[in-house]
Amino acid sequence: MVADVRFTLGADAARGLAADARSLDALKGAAGRDPKAALKETARQFEALFMRELLKSMREATMKSGLMDNEGTDLGMDLLDEQWAVKMTGLPGGLSEMIERQLQQQIDPTSRPRAVDGGAAPAATTPATPPSAGAVPRPTASQAAFVEQHRSAAQQVQRETGIPAAFMIGQAAHETGWGRSEIRTADGGNSHNLFGIKAGPGWSGKVAEVTTTEYVDGQPRKMVQRFRAYDSYAEAFRDYARLITGSPRYQAVVRNLHSPQAFAQQLQQAGYATDPQYAAKLSRVINTTLQLQRALA
Repeated sequence: MVADVRFTLGADAARGLAADARSLDALKGAAGRDPKAALKETARQFEALFMRELLKSMREATMKSGLMDNEGTDLGMDLLDEQWAVKMTGLPGGLSEMIERQLQQQIDPTSRPRAVDGGAAPAATTPATPPSAGAVPRPTASQAAFVEQHRSAAQQVQRETGIPAAFMIGQAAHETGWGRSEIRTADGGNSHNLFGIKAGPGWSGKVAEVTTTEYVDGQPRKMVQRFRAYDSYAEAFRDYARLITGSPRYQAVVRNLHSPQAFAQQLQQAGYATDPQYAAKLSRVINTTLQLQRALA
C-alpha cells in the first residue's frame, strides 16, 4: 500500500520531506485517492525529516572541524544525511508508527488503536495507569455497567443544561475509577460525589473527609480534604452541572462542548484538578464512554 503511494507521488517526491518540503503538495493529492495509505506515508516522511535534522545536528556537533569544510563537503554530507534518514525510517515499532497513531486519533478521536506487529490491542486501564497518548482502551463489562447505571441521570441533566451526558459520565468514571473508588463518609456511607467536588466555605450540605492526592508544584502529596456529600447520584450530576454552567471560572468549558479533548483541556486550564496530566487522562475516558454509549443506544 505504501509503495503504491510512493509510486504515485513520483520518483523525486518519493524521498519525501527529508529531501524536499514541496512533497507536501503531493501528499495532499494522494490523501484524496487513498487516505489510509497517505496517512502512513505522511508519518514516514515526517519521521525521515526528523531523522535528517537529528543527523545534521549530531554531525555539526561532532564532525565540523573547520579545516576541510567547504560547499562541496557540506553538500556531500547533506546528501548522505538524506540517504541515511530515508533508510532509517519506516522500521517496525519506530517513530513513524507513533506519528501515524497520533494523526489517526486527531482525524477520528473514537478510532480503536490498531495492534502493532500482530500484537494484541492495549488492555483497558484505570486512570492511575493511563495508556499511551491518543489510545482508547477496549471497554470492559464493568465500564459498560457504570455507563448504564448513570445514563438516565446524565441524560436528564444534558436536557437541562446542554452538557453532553457522555462527558459527565466520563468525568465521573475518571474521578472514581469507574466506580471502584467512590468517596465515603465517616461512617462508611456513600457520599454519591462522583466528581470530586470539594466542600468550600459556601457549602452548607453534608461533607465527607478523605485523604486524597493533590499536586503541588507538580509533585503528588497526600492531603485530607473535605468533599460534598449528596443523597443521590442524580443530585451529584445536577450539582456538577450547576458548578460548570454557573461559575465564571468554567465559561471556557461550556464553550467547548463539541470535543472531548477541548472540554478536558479547558477543565484543566480552569484548575478543576491539580494533576498535570488531567486533560489527557480525562479525554481518553470520555472517548471510551462515547464508545459504550453508542453500543448501549
